[in-house]
Amino acid sequence: MMYRAVHTVVRPAAKAFWRPTVTGLEHVPRSGAVILASNHLSFVDSVVIPVVAPREVAFLAKSDYFTGTGVRGALQRAWFEGLGMLPVDRDDTRAAIASLDTALEVLGRGGAFGIYPEGTRSRDGRLYRGRTGVAHLALTAGCPVVPVGLTGTQDIQPVGSRLPRRAAVTVRFGAPIEVAGEYDAVPPGRARRELTDRVMAAIAQLTGQEEAGVYNERPAPV
Repeated sequence: MMYRAVHTVVRPAAKAFWRPTVTGLEHVPRSGAVILASNHLSFVDSVVIPVVAPREVAFLAKSDYFTGTGVRGALQRAWFEGLGMLPVDRDDTRAAIASLDTALEVLGRGGAFGIYPEGTRSRDGRLYRGRTGVAHLALTAGCPVVPVGLTGTQDIQPVGSRLPRRAAVTVRFGAPIEVAGEYDAVPPGRARRELTDRVMAAIAQLTGQEEAGVYNERPAPV
């Protein structure tokens, strides 16, 4: 109910404000388990993708967004829940592992789950090496991966700005990468690495980003 309420208002308003260019929507299955794997340029990526996607997409979000108190906390919680966000404590290793189980629950219900294989947003615009969680999910659930390429989202609310701005945003959905039966004879670790690299190569084609060739690390807290 909250998802429908938020999207009834947010979806048309966001589209009217940003006027995103969207291609490849035909590649997103309208039903059944699917993973949307995207590059990551801004915290608003998790708003942009659900706004333009043809179906509900669940993303993980910092648990801090769900624990606020008072009216502001309640509104913030309703906002993120309405966008289909699921809380995760990124600083707790055990909770991060449990988040994969949360994702598998979504996929097990035939839902769509969004993930950023880079792990954290790119601060220099390059595309970083993918972590294998996306492949673990796809191989365990036996579902396809739709690569997503975002450009321009980093300009919506640059670091230091308090309000979102208009920006030339493009969202490209690529052809699904099928995994069923593809890696049955491949050792699990190698299968996860090979599939992840396929996903990242597809994302690179959609975005045209320079590939960093290394993992992206979260900045140390100041």
